[in-house]
Amino acid sequence: MVQAMKCSRELGTVLLLLLAAFFVPATGQSTEPAEQQEVSYSRDIWPVIQRNCQGCHQPALKKGYLDLTSYEAFARGGMSGPVFAPGKPGESLVVAHLTGDQQPRMPVEEDPLSDEAIDLFRKWIEQGAEDDTPAQLSQRVVSGEPPTYRLPPVVTAIAYSLDGSRLAVSGYREVLLHSSDGSGLEARLLGLSDRIQTLIFLPDGKTLLATGGTPARFGEVQFWDLPSGRLKNSVTVCRDTLFGASVSPDSSKVAFGCSDKTVRVLEAGTGRELLKISQHENWVMGTVFTLDGNRIVSVGRDRAAKLVNASTGAFVENINLLRGGLTAIARHPSRSTVVIGGEDRIPFYYMTQRPRKMSINDDTTLIREFEKQAGEILGLAFSPDGRRIAVATASNSLPVYDVETGQRVLLCEGSQAGVYTVAFHPTGQQLAAGGFDGRVRIYATDSGRLLQDFVPVPIEESLRSSSRPAAAAGPQRGKRGN
Repeated sequence: MVQAMKCSRELGTVLLLLLAAFFVPATGQSTEPAEQQEVSYSRDIWPVIQRNCQGCHQPALKKGYLDLTSYEAFARGGMSGPVFAPGKPGESLVVAHLTGDQQPRMPVEEDPLSDEAIDLFRKWIEQGAEDDTPAQLSQRVVSGEPPTYRLPPVVTAIAYSLDGSRLAVSGYREVLLHSSDGSGLEARLLGLSDRIQTLIFLPDGKTLLATGGTPARFGEVQFWDLPSGRLKNSVTVCRDTLFGASVSPDSSKVAFGCSDKTVRVLEAGTGRELLKISQHENWVMGTVFTLDGNRIVSVGRDRAAKLVNASTGAFVENINLLRGGLTAIARHPSRSTVVIGGEDRIPFYYMTQRPRKMSINDDTTLIREFEKQAGEILGLAFSPDGRRIAVATASNSLPVYDVETGQRVLLCEGSQAGVYTVAFHPTGQQLAAGGFDGRVRIYATDSGRLLQDFVPVPIEESLRSSSRPAAAAGPQRGKRGN
């Protein structure tokens, strides 16, 4: 009996040891005391810098003459000299500015870093402030020099200036400004984000808003001063690319969607965050303000078009019947109506104000459905007079519909792959589109005729594909995708 109890206790001890071996911390972090842990620049310091510091300290906006987009630039320091002294956290400016011992406290006009984050900087500097960035990531930031292109990048955003003289096009880590007729490149705005997902010319005629980011690293909102070509303000947000930005009718607010399931609202002048709205259950892919600016409609992968208060972020209701995931939204220029679309491949035209009390499976806000598209809907745009809607899809054609009747009035062809973004000229006489093949195409809206077809980025001479008017290039028609 005693022997059996002894064996039982020994077996219990073995089981406890096995359980301890299996249930190690899931974070992958060391179980050593905190003061003994090694702090990694690449794993621990760099992500904090990306999210909280690079908006102000990058080649396009080098406040304090400090660039934080690489370890080498960080080590060089800024106008006050080196900002960290290896092995001496107490003598390092970066720690003093983060704690507020040295003014201004960093990050400026943002919430201070947590004590834990600041402690990581202290320990990293105390341990020698070494760079352990893997070789494959060493070129992950901008250099301040224009990128060199061997092939045209995917065009993910396009916009006309309000006076109709310029066409802004997304590039890799830059925005390219062209003459609106596609006849020539006028300027290159070099920024931090790998991708630009939205471009908007603000009503002041002097500011260009660009939102995007670097996938799996950070999202960014850029405010460009057009007369000087300089970056006025940059705000880094979230840990992934930003989508579907919009500007309030009075130009005081900017809203956009995030991969963390939130809608963020910033003050347009300062970039200060006003709201963080957590109503969606998946990535938020598009936003618009209602005509009066009092509400925001957002769409996402969770299939919902959500209406919220633009001042408080309070949820009002879903304006749509849930179907497939949503990726695009556009607001009518003079009505409280929106068109939404996504995986279902059907553009749905909705009111943003419900005519009667909502009930279960209610779709009373729906005005009409347009025809099913050949591919997933990726972009939507109303004409300036609100009479037409253009639909960019994963297929290689671009249909345009009459808003009142729902009938297709144009089919703009020529793309060799999916169309990701579309915009009407302020006169309504032209339509520009871009997508997977890296080309921009401009169409006449009275006939759908292709007017211009060009690569918006400079290509190395050996692979240069020159801009060419449609008449000179010959027919550019492609088969409609399935």
